[in-house]
Amino acid sequence: MQGRLFTLLEVGFPSYFVLLVTGFVFATAMGALWARRLGHDPDVIVDLGLGMLLAGVAGSRVLHVLADGYFWDYVHLCTDPAQVGWRITEAECVRSSGSEGFLGLFSAPAEPLGTWDATAGVCRPLRANCWAWAEIWNGGFTYYGGLLGAIPAAWYLLRRDRFPFWRAADMAGIVVAVGLVFGRMGCLLAGCCFGTPTAQSWALAFPPYSPASDSQFKAGLLETPAMPSLEVHPTQLYEAWGCLGIAAFLLLHLHGRKRYDGHVFVAFVTAYAVLRFALEWLRSDDRGGWLGLSTSQLVGLVLIAGAAWVHRRRATAVAEAAPVG
Repeated sequence: MQGRLFTLLEVGFPSYFVLLVTGFVFATAMGALWARRLGHDPDVIVDLGLGMLLAGVAGSRVLHVLADGYFWDYVHLCTDPAQVGWRITEAECVRSSGSEGFLGLFSAPAEPLGTWDATAGVCRPLRANCWAWAEIWNGGFTYYGGLLGAIPAAWYLLRRDRFPFWRAADMAGIVVAVGLVFGRMGCLLAGCCFGTPTAQSWALAFPPYSPASDSQFKAGLLETPAMPSLEVHPTQLYEAWGCLGIAAFLLLHLHGRKRYDGHVFVAFVTAYAVLRFALEWLRSDDRGGWLGLSTSQLVGLVLIAGAAWVHRRRATAVAEAAPVG
């Protein structure tokens, strides 16, 4: 785990932020080259990438707030902070420390995190904060929220620029899979999206006060979050390798054999949803959920059904348009 990848001019650059931006730049560059190769305007893809980034961040945050199990914490932080209880140690609660600014690029003045409630054994917020839900610099994102936010933005931008939507979607299916590889490596270095404890030889342990240590302390598996975490499944690496395999399959096999524009994107959505559904059983961070399934598993099922519907519609339309010999 390496929270900050490097420091430049006394500004620390967090690993997750650096890898996220790297993945975005790499995916956008791939898309622009693809557009140029097919005779389209690459500037459209650059604009598309920026628009999808902004819409994706917004959608990712909104789904986290609504579905990852923190909704009432955000509500109570605004209406009645006394109902919010953070299960951390007393030392963490009253320790004065600066809070990191946007994605860790600057720091706020030092102050205690909260006040210690000895009776309940939890940390209470110092004051009400009705904007905590919008403080993206404190973390809290969901990939599916980003995808669902980016798709309507892409539809609008491509329609405005008169660019073939489904052809661009096929490109996106490949480059987004590649971008996810970088993103999950950022998650690994940041320590988020960790897995369940395991005795496998390839398991990883995270350092004290990492998200894994905090989670295992709250679950009663560690005496204090100041201890290194138990060894866990490196689910970040599992997903990174899985996305790399999906990208390779789409680019090297399916793209040249697709039956219709949009086929590659439909395959990406389906393959990623299956991969993510399986990995959710091995993840141990807060996932939200309903009916025994995590939020991502439920969204994945909806996306698989949607992808099947699009596939049937698009394949039928191509078959009906084909000339009769």
